[in-house]
Amino acid sequence: MAVKIEERGKAAPPSPTPGRSEDSNRVPWSRKARPYLILAPALLLTIGILYPFILAIIYSFTNYSFKYAGSEFIGLRNWTTMFKNPDFWHSLSVTLRYAFWATGIETVLGFAVAMLLNRDNFLARILRTVLIFPLMIAPVIATLIWQLMTNSSVGIISHWLRNIGISNFTWGANPHTALFSVVLIDIWVNTPFMILLILAGLRSLPQAPFEAAMLDGGSPWFTFKTLTMPLIMPALLIAVIFRLMLSLQEYAIIFALTRGGPGDTLMSLTLTAYTEAFTYKELGAALPYMLVLWVIIYIISNYMIKYWGNAQKRASGI
Repeated sequence: MAVKIEERGKAAPPSPTPGRSEDSNRVPWSRKARPYLILAPALLLTIGILYPFILAIIYSFTNYSFKYAGSEFIGLRNWTTMFKNPDFWHSLSVTLRYAFWATGIETVLGFAVAMLLNRDNFLARILRTVLIFPLMIAPVIATLIWQLMTNSSVGIISHWLRNIGISNFTWGANPHTALFSVVLIDIWVNTPFMILLILAGLRSLPQAPFEAAMLDGGSPWFTFKTLTMPLIMPALLIAVIFRLMLSLQEYAIIFALTRGGPGDTLMSLTLTAYTEAFTYKELGAALPYMLVLWVIIYIISNYMIKYWGNAQKRASGI
């Protein structure tokens, strides 16, 4: 009797559902391939970036030239020749000085103007729209506009300078003022970019801490020092990283204004590499200049991204 009760208490095994086969449990091919299809554009982009980069590294160890059909492996000859050449160190100095002055001045001006435009009034809205216009102009066109404005006979800026007693200002024709001239054009073209990025960061800040500081009687300087700067620092660093990387690679403004002159005054790394590759037709000798520039950008941007991460943690109260 006990055995019969136990058998009666056991659940019967589920009967197979009629019309259902094992194929219905398989995952469709389209669903399996979906992750790979999503990753395909990123993979193609990565290959498109890495292939010419690796090719440039390989060619930098050869005597590849546009003047000859073949090329031979020559080891570190291009690199040692570059490091021994005083023109390389001059180009490196020009690149770093240009990036420092352009990025530094644009950051200060961009932050100051963004603070002034962080208001909800008619004039601020109009100026925020007007500031976009310089970003629509190509750097080469902006340089040509500045050449017309600084022309000694018909330029409006030269006319203003004569009115205050400054005549025959040489601008890009003088080695002492050439760097100032190209940095000034860069500031006019790219400061609106900094303003818009910093202003977007200011507009996204939470208002509760500022309202609490106002109720507690905090001064404007105290609010700026303890609230605005720590909270805006991540957005400010992002803007600086973008501008610094682009300033280190700047080519169009310098080439359009002075072609790297007068003499070799403004021969940056990009212009030197261009001259070696397309004037002297020596691509193998030109590539080390660009790879050194890549190393500089990588080191600086990597350090600044780590600093940005720390600033974001501090702004979040971590």
